[in-house]
This record gives sequence, structure tokens and C-alpha cells, in this order.
Amino acid sequence: MHFRSTLALASLLQSVTPVISLQDSKFKPGLSQYVNPFIGSEGPDGTGFGGGDIFVGGARPFGVAKVGIDSTAANWSTAVLNGGWTPDGNVTGFSMMHESGTGGAPKYGLIAQMPLASLEDVNVLDNMTYSQPRIGKDIASVGYYKTRLKSGVEVELSASRHAGIMEYSFPKGEKHILFDLSHYLPASPGDTGGQLFAGGEIQIQEDDQSYSGYGTYVGGWNNGSLSAWLKSYICAPFTVYFYGEFNQRPQQAQTFSGPNTDPMPRYQNLANGGISEPEFGNQTDKVTSGPMNNRIGVLLSWNDGPASHITSRVGISSMSIDRARSYVKKEIPSWKLNDTVNDAVDEWNQDVFNKIQIPIDGSANMTHVRLLYSSLYFMHLMPSDRTGEHPLWDSDEPYWDDFYTMWILLGDIFRCTVSFYHIFQPKYYESMIRSLIDIWKHAGFMPDGRSGNWNGLVQGGSDADNVLADAYVKGLRGGINWTEGYAAMVKDAEVTPYNTFDPTDFTASTKEGRGALDDWKELGYVSYDRNTRCISRTVEYSLNDFAVAQVAKGESPADVEKYLNRSTGWQNIWDEKVQSLGFEGFLAPRLADGRFNSSFDPLLCGGCEWKDVSYEGIPWDCSVMLMRVAEYSFVIPHDVKTLVKLMGGDETFEKRLDMMFKPNTSVQDLGANGAGITTLINIGNEPDFATPYLYNYINKQAKSVMQSRSLANQYFKDAAYGIPGNSDAGAMNSWLLWQMLGIYPIVTQPVYLLSSPWFPDLNMTINGDKTLRIKATGLDEGYFVQGVQINGKSWTKNWFEHEDVMVNGGTIEFQLGKEATEWETGEVPPSPGHMQLSK
Repeated sequence: MHFRSTLALASLLQSVTPVISLQDSKFKPGLSQYVNPFIGSEGPDGTGFGGGDIFVGGARPFGVAKVGIDSTAANWSTAVLNGGWTPDGNVTGFSMMHESGTGGAPKYGLIAQMPLASLEDVNVLDNMTYSQPRIGKDIASVGYYKTRLKSGVEVELSASRHAGIMEYSFPKGEKHILFDLSHYLPASPGDTGGQLFAGGEIQIQEDDQSYSGYGTYVGGWNNGSLSAWLKSYICAPFTVYFYGEFNQRPQQAQTFSGPNTDPMPRYQNLANGGISEPEFGNQTDKVTSGPMNNRIGVLLSWNDGPASHITSRVGISSMSIDRARSYVKKEIPSWKLNDTVNDAVDEWNQDVFNKIQIPIDGSANMTHVRLLYSSLYFMHLMPSDRTGEHPLWDSDEPYWDDFYTMWILLGDIFRCTVSFYHIFQPKYYESMIRSLIDIWKHAGFMPDGRSGNWNGLVQGGSDADNVLADAYVKGLRGGINWTEGYAAMVKDAEVTPYNTFDPTDFTASTKEGRGALDDWKELGYVSYDRNTRCISRTVEYSLNDFAVAQVAKGESPADVEKYLNRSTGWQNIWDEKVQSLGFEGFLAPRLADGRFNSSFDPLLCGGCEWKDVSYEGIPWDCSVMLMRVAEYSFVIPHDVKTLVKLMGGDETFEKRLDMMFKPNTSVQDLGANGAGITTLINIGNEPDFATPYLYNYINKQAKSVMQSRSLANQYFKDAAYGIPGNSDAGAMNSWLLWQMLGIYPIVTQPVYLLSSPWFPDLNMTINGDKTLRIKATGLDEGYFVQGVQINGKSWTKNWFEHEDVMVNGGTIEFQLGKEATEWETGEVPPSPGHMQLSK
């Protein structure tokens, strides 16, 4: 076994770009046949960079197991390994755990097997020596994935909720399967946010056909930087127990151990030479690695001979080996791969796809059909329902992990995804809310982002508050303890979290809560000279406090006025003297002594990073509540009325909105993730999700329809490069889904804005057993609204309330045409947080 030059392999990688296609329907597809699992898998240049970072593989709705490939990077400067699958990377393993649509450093890629047709030049401590290019087509459908490696091994796989099945078709010759417990998705060389293998144990069973054990890991996107690894090792390791078995007994099963290296040899091997050779345990069936010690694994070998199939079933658990074994026996009782695939398809159809029915006939727009069901698919991959799988405390409450993320910045499931869960998956959603509250009860704060049983990364405010408020005002009760829920929100609003001293921002906690809360409570805004991200945090904290006030109305009425007053804090950083692009009045950095930064340019945010005035968002967009590249946008939905007034009234507000969509106005370089966008609005980042609908607030609904439909048609495709940036755990897909329904929810309010539907007739199951029917006549002529009826009643408002159709069901009927018409004559959407501060 010899060490292969990584430079030579990198050169090989850059030439590998597998062709992908949808699978021919060999299973019982139902509506799942209209899902394209590759939407978002590529960026604009055919690599993963600038794409959706999605997971491709076998999964169930909100399942723990997401079984798929792990791949290397063809070019580390543009590496995107977050979902495991890349279009141009070599395969290093087939693992049980992945996330989908996430940015930042990768997480998971754990409990991996790798089929090998030869051991020549292979060093099991260095996966660069055995990583394999793919050839031919990668094929995927709901619950199924298939690929062929250059070695000739063909791999098919599927998943249950906590287990996976992999079928390896070997060519004639050697047959080996490598299980590397220390395998995980690597970060780019030099990236300080990567993962580490902390230790574990593997036991080969007496029959040699099964193995079990556990692995402990730290790091990844939610645990921050290199210096945080050590803190994470002390405070946030997560352990995965496993049980794996094969349908054939191997000729030989050997444990191995060797110096602990990264999946890409780098930091941990301290030798000046090449990677050390492994030691194989020929005399023992157990191998153990202590804290930060050797990497360990098992190499299983079958007789050299004719082509054959070898099948493996693997279960995972956060609790015990016995439970991991039980998941295999209960969830994948058959050794036939197709049985698991069909079971997965049935579950997806029953729990997800069958709940929305549309006409699918010769006149149907099949691109729209595929976009609809694909959007449903991707927004059900995360978070992970780990109820009964919580290792840190005893509780009868549900438990969810992999919330990526509730924050108002990049991974915005709070903006419109959770509002969809509320009506479409009420049982799951109630369970999520109860889990958030239970995390506060035992860990001290609700998470903004959470993965690996650890709260981690707060780029702005405490946006679980927004999630709870949205559920509360829409009447979600069930088994939720709202007294505790409100207490969790008050904790966010009143208690400054301890400083985590994360190098990304030494000034405050990046783990949970509101790091700049002391400023907020004293000044009514976050100051430029005391804290980072002063603009984005100020507008975020404003919405957070409005959310607290919404729940206080029912749980603690005496607190309502206090938090409503605090929700006006965004007005404290409104500087009417700032000018840009012919307009006056913008959000601006303000010092603790009350002075504004006179040199501030609202078109720029500095580096738009943790230590700048706003995180990935320019104040121009944010200040008009049109928010573009990130964090702090969409935080004034509670008081658009004041925003319109500060901007000079309806006419000026409309012009500023128009400016958002004007080409070649952006001066901040968005890079490859910008999808070629040159406007101030960037629909590739969630803060802009509501922007095209804001015309409704001045009764110009036709413009909302025009702008939102234009963005959807331009940037969302039934193609590998099908979404304009990270899918962010399905947030992108949920925006498109609402757009196709002709509705948009306003978070923290029981209010929905009317847009224009994409289908002539749609029946959607809501609240478990109720029906929402959305009809559109005249759609073949155009998509501009001419009139609306709700439950048979003529509707003069361009919005409606939750109780109108979202509780007991109902009908919304649109009359559409080709001409833009100002059909709405009723009052504009509400601003329930309206309070204008006196200057």
C-alpha cells in the first residue's frame, strides 16, 4: 500500500463531471415521480459552487438517516461538500448522515462504507488513495439513489427513518468493503470550522457478518472556528451508535488502527513524511480509539471470484447499539432493496405529496408540476425528528435537531417554511415547537441554529421567538405548554448570554440568545462603537420583541406595552439625512452617544461579515424593508405603515420598491452565489422573500404579482442549476411553493398576502383533515388578478387572515387576465406593531 500524490489526484478530479438524470420509474412512484431530486445540485458553471448544496440520496420526511455519497472537492477554493453529493467530486464513502442545503463548514458524513474492487495502492488511513470517480449517470428518485464507480462497482441505496440499505454490485475479481469510523465530510484546507473524530469503538460480531460500536465527533458548521473545537470537545461532542450487517459472510474481517488524520490528510498527522501505514488487528475483533487518538475501522473481504451482489443494512442511534440494531430489524426487515424503496415512496406519497392534488393531464404544465412536488420534497428533508433519541436529558417531550436555521440571515426556515408546516404538517410542527421549548428548559436558551445536539451560531437575533409567535397567533395549542414557551421568549429578551469568545466575533455569544442585548436594553438600538452587526441586530431585535409582545397578549398582558415599545427600536437608527440613489432616509450605524456615522454609505456593508455593520446585507435594502442579501431584512413586517411614512409616503415607497428591481444597481459583489443578480434585490437570500409582495401595502397588488412571478420564472428551474443559491434546508423551495399557491405569509401575524396562483385548480389538505381549494379562471390568458372570491364572497382586500380559510378549510377563487388591474379597494395589510417614535 502506497501513498498517492494528492496533486495528481486533484488533477484527475477536475476532469470528472458525472452526467445526471432522473431515474426511470421502476418502483411504485405515484406523485413522487414528479420530484426531481437534483434541483439545486449544481451552480452556474456545472460544479456545486453557487448551487443549492442539496442532499441527494435516500431519505424519509424529516428522517434522521439520510443515506448518500460523500465526495471530495475538485477545487478546494470552490468546494461545496455540505450535502455530500457533488457533481464533480470523487466518492470517498456512502454514509448515513447528511444535511441538505446548508452553507458554512460541512456537518456529518458519518458511519460510512466504501466498496473497493482492489487494495492495490490503497492506504485505509488516507481516503485520497481509494476515492473513486463516478462514470455514466447518477440516477435518483424519491427514496432511491444509484451510481457506478470507476472501479466497476455499482451502488444502489435507500433509507428508512433511522437506517439504510446499500446494495453493491461487484465486477469479477476482488471484493472489499471498508468501514472507516473516523470518516466525515471535510472542510476546505485551512477552514477553521471543520469536524474532528474524537474517538470510538468497533466490535466485529462472532459471525463476522455484522459489526457495531460508536463514534464521537465534534465541530462542523454550528460549532464555529478552530479554537471552538476544543470547547466543543469539552461541551458539545455528539456520539452516534451503529449496527451494520451483511447478507453474506466475508472471508475475512480485520480491524485496523493508525495515526488520526483528517479525511484529507492535514492537521492531525504531525509526521513530516507521508501518511503512516495502518496496523491491522488480525488477532482481535475489537478496536478502540481514545480521545483525539487513532482513526479506526474495519476492512471486510470476500472471495476473489465472479461478479456478485453484497448487501448491507446499517442502523444508527444517539442512544445505544441495541437501539441502532432494532432500527435495522424493524425498519428494514427485508434484504431486497426495492422493498425499502417502495416503502419510502409510500411514506412520501402519503405524508407529503398526496396532500396537494392538481390536474395532471395533457394540458398541464409539467415543469410547474415538477417544481411543485420537488419543492415539497426538499422542504421535508430537514430538520430531523429525533424524538426518543435525545441523549442529554430525560424528557417526555419530542426532540428535533438539525434546525438549519431559524435565524433571519442565511438559513431562513422561519420566514415562510414554518408557516407552511403549520397548515400542512400540523402534528410535526407542534412537535417542533414543543422541542424548541424543551431545549430552553434543559439547555437554557432556544436555538437559532442547532445540530449534533448543540445550539450553535446566532448571526443576529433570537429568531425562535418569531417561530413561536407565528404559531401562537395562528392558534396552535395542542400539547404545547405556552406558559413555558413565553418564559423561553422572555429569557431571550431579558438575559444576555455568556460570551463564547468565538474568533468570528469575540464581542459576544455566537451560540444562542441576543449577544448585544445590553446595548439594546439601555439604548433602544445596538450601537456601532460597542457591538458588531449593529444595523442587522437592531432590526432583528425589533421583530423579536414584537414576537414577544404577540405571545404576551395571551400569556402576560401586562408585558405587551413594554415589548411593543421595544419593537420600535429600528426607528432609533433611521437617519433621515443619509442619501442614496436619489432617496433620503436610511438605517445607519449609530454611536452609543447618539451620533450617526457621517461617512456611512447605505449601498455597502463593509465585508458584510460578523464584525461589520450588517451581516451579509446592505442597509439600502434593509432600510426600505426590502432587504437583500441577508440577515436583517424582513424585520419590519410588523410596522410597514411607519416605514412607508418615513420614506415619504406611498408614492416614494413605490419608487423605492421599483429601484430594488432595477438592473445594474448593485455595487456589492455577490460572487458566484449571486446567480448573476445585478439588482438590489437578491431572491437567492431569504430576507428578500417578502420584498416583491410589499406593493400590497400600498394597494398595488398587480406589481407584487409581476415582480414575484418574474423572479420565480427567472431563477427557479426544473434543472440541476434550479435555485439561486443554497436551498437552506428547503427555505428556497418553500418560497417557490407559496408563490405557486398565490399566497405569501407574514411571519408573526395571522396574515397572508394574495398574489397569483400557478394552477387552475389545487386541492390542499390542511390541519390534518380540512381542504383548502385554490381555483384560477383565465390563467390561460394571463396571471394578473382581476378579482378574488374567498368562500364565495367577493373580496376587496389583497390579503386575508388565518381563520378565513386556514383553520377549517375553504376556497379562494382568482379571476385572472393579461392586464394589470388595481382590483383591490379595501384596506391595506395591517401593521399591528405601528408606533412612530417622536424625534
